[in-house]
Parts: sequence; C-alpha cells; structure tokens
Amino acid sequence: MRIYARRTLMAVAALVTASAFGNAQSYPDGKPIEMTTLFGAASASTTTARKLADGMAKILSAPVPIIDKPVAAGAVGYTYLSQQKADGYSIVWSSNSISTTFHTGQLPFDYKNLEHIARVTIENPVLAVKADSKFKTLKDLVDYAKANPEKVRVGHSGKGSHTHLVAVALFSERKAKIIDVPFGSGQAVTNLLGDRIEAAVQFPQAFVSQAKAGNLRVLAVLGTIPDPAFPDVKTAKQQGFKTGMDLWRGISAPKGTPKAVITKLQDAIKKTVESEDFKEAGKQIGFTPAYQSSADFTKMIATDDAATAVVMKEVGLKK
Repeated sequence: MRIYARRTLMAVAALVTASAFGNAQSYPDGKPIEMTTLFGAASASTTTARKLADGMAKILSAPVPIIDKPVAAGAVGYTYLSQQKADGYSIVWSSNSISTTFHTGQLPFDYKNLEHIARVTIENPVLAVKADSKFKTLKDLVDYAKANPEKVRVGHSGKGSHTHLVAVALFSERKAKIIDVPFGSGQAVTNLLGDRIEAAVQFPQAFVSQAKAGNLRVLAVLGTIPDPAFPDVKTAKQQGFKTGMDLWRGISAPKGTPKAVITKLQDAIKKTVESEDFKEAGKQIGFTPAYQSSADFTKMIATDDAATAVVMKEVGLKK
C-alpha cells in the first residue's frame, strides 16, 4: 500500500508540474497582465510605465492595463502586488522605493519578498548652483561646506526622497555638514534662483530650461553614468567622489512567479526598452533606458538596498 501511495503522489506531482509548465509555455495566452504603478497618473514615472506597457502588450499579444496606487510612497502598491497570485498576470512598476518604504517601516517586507523581472530605466539626480555662484566646481562647493559647517543650504524634493538621500551621501562622504532643505515639486529650482539656497539636487528635467537660459550651472551628475541632458557634465565619481546613486525603475512580480513566465516578461521588456520608440520617449520624458536581466537586476537591488539603509540611518529615517 505504501508503494502504491508513493507512486500515486509522484504521479499527481508530475501532472501538476506538467500543467504548470504547459501554462507557462502558453503564457500569457491573450489574458491581461495588470501593471501596478505607484506615483500618480500624471507623474513622469507613470507616463514611462504606460510607454513600457504599450510595448510589452504588442510583443506579448496581450493587454497590459495600468492601475495606480499612489499611496504611502509605494507601500500600498507593493503590498497589493504581494497579495496577488504568482502567475505572471500581476506585476508592479518598481523603484528604489521598495527599499525606502521598508527601511522607514511603511512596508513590512523588503525586496526579497518579490521576484525582480528586469530593470528598465535609470534617472540621474544632478546638482546645480546659480550661474553667478562662486562655486565653479563640485569640489569648490563641498570643500567650502566642509570648512564652513551648516553654511551651505542644499534644496531637494523632500525628506526621504531620492534627491535628499543622494545629497546627504555626497556631502557626508567628505564629512561636510550642510543644511538640507526639503521642497515640494518644482520649488527647489525657484528657491535656488531666488538665492534662498546655495545648491539644489533634482532630476535633469527640472534644470534643463534654466541651464539653457544661462541662469543655472550644473556641477555634477550624482548617478553612476553621465546624463544625456547634460552630456558635458561629469559624474561625481568622475570628479573624484565615491557617491553615485541612480533612481532605477523596473518590473517586479509576486514571489514564486514561474521561471518560464519571468523569462517571457524579461524578454518582452528587453525588446521594448531597446526599441527606438522607447529611446525617443526617454529624451522627451527624462529617463535613460537601462535594461538589466532578472539576475543582474536582483543583484543590483541588493547592493542598492544596503547602501540606502546606510544613508537612511545617517539621516534618522531608518526604523
């Protein structure tokens, strides 16, 4: 009887495996793949997500509808995704927010609770001063801040934002004490032009028009690669600093999503990201296409999460 029972269990297991494999092979079979976004329907992030979704839909021959859950800095969206079936029909437009929401205590799980399909884009934070500023180089600014503690005011997009964390990382690297000043959307540039702060860290699109008009000088790109909006501006690393923190965006799915499904999603994303249409969208919206495979993306997130935890602890945001 025991041998019979064992054989029966093995047969059932084989049928289940075969069924799962068959489903993965036919995936998505025309069924909708729901993409959750996290930061508002009118945001540049969601605009990029729609562009990605359109490309994926064409390649996979299945609709990729967008649902938006812009609450609690992404925590609601990540929680929602984690509660969906791990069948490939629910994905999320993820970012560094998976780490910041976890380390602030807003999210009860970290990046290891999801499957990471592919990185799609990066956005480079950049640092600027007024065109008539006495600070001609990044070194000038940081050296002055180090020699004159809390005399340099640096604007960013809000406490705990990516621009806040990268600004702290940059100046802390040289043990320079600044006054970091949080602003809402678009206000950092206005206050920089009004001499209420000495420098600002924002994403390139915030600075482009004023830089072209000759009102601002961009001193450094604070991501890991130069930014196409400012091709002549070196990264902080190229100027002798260690800091380089990209804002990345990509696609993740519930833990346990079948490997064959992950591969199909990954390949559709790769084709979309490498298309001329998506590259052109990057120039208009303000992102750099930066595809990474599932394996490389997962490793990158682990490294980024560790670095984020260090900076957040330094600014008192880590729970």
